[in-house]
Amino acid sequence: MSKANSSVVRPARPLRAPLLRTALLIAAAALTGCQTVSSNPPAENEDNQLAGSPSNIASLTSVVQRNPSDPQAYNMRGTVFGQASRNQEALADFNKAISLDPNYSQAYANRALIYRKTGQADLALADYNKALQLDQNYAVAYLGRGIVYRQKKQTLEAFNDFNKAIAIRPDNAEAYYNRGLLYQSQKQHQFAIDDFSTSIGLSQNQAEPFIGRALSYMSISDFKAAANDLNDAVTAEPLNLQAWTSRGLAYERLGDKEKAAGSYAKALNINKDHEPAKQGFARVGGELGRSYQTF
Repeated sequence: MSKANSSVVRPARPLRAPLLRTALLIAAAALTGCQTVSSNPPAENEDNQLAGSPSNIASLTSVVQRNPSDPQAYNMRGTVFGQASRNQEALADFNKAISLDPNYSQAYANRALIYRKTGQADLALADYNKALQLDQNYAVAYLGRGIVYRQKKQTLEAFNDFNKAIAIRPDNAEAYYNRGLLYQSQKQHQFAIDDFSTSIGLSQNQAEPFIGRALSYMSISDFKAAANDLNDAVTAEPLNLQAWTSRGLAYERLGDKEKAAGSYAKALNINKDHEPAKQGFARVGGELGRSYQTF
């Protein structure tokens, strides 16, 4: 499997006429059983190195208590609260950081991420806009706003933001991944494959870009390349339901019923009620209680 050269910034390909519409569905090409590519990338926080563990939260709370007028202390703790899915506490800390420093662009972007995670798209957009007003070269905010635009089906705006994020930060794997989803939604699969490849070259430990590229490969009937990508996806994330289900489909299309059944069985071990995996398992003649070779 070829890897992208991460030192090269790929120019954006022009979007064809359908992308000029502002209400387009973001979906992969119609493939039975495993359509949806995850659109929930890791947090775009500047301070995402810290895990949201109780010990880290306790340590940062001590920092806040010693520095009650320091907006950075609240921003850091808010980031960790967000990683721990303690969203209301995260919002309270970001609100405090912003009240102490109304020009703190990172706090706006971090608060926008919480709003985005909790489905408050308009509030997220307002905060990303504010962050970019304060810092016009803030790649994190362009990426976050682009994701909101993509979720709101404002495709051209999303495309422009991902391009800007990439121009500022050529190592931005998530921006390439999300732009790849836009190309994929318009069946511009070679462009999508290029962007997913770049994302993989920059960050090889996440399943989503492998899954995304595999779906585009399947859309152009390159099932062997798709299977190879899905091998990598399940290696990166062994409990990824979509990766196993998609892998089952790829091997089914290759005529390898053993690996297809094994992949569908893995998916059903993760979620026994996952209908696409159940249907795929039945199509390839899967038998409950039987062991299958998966690799």
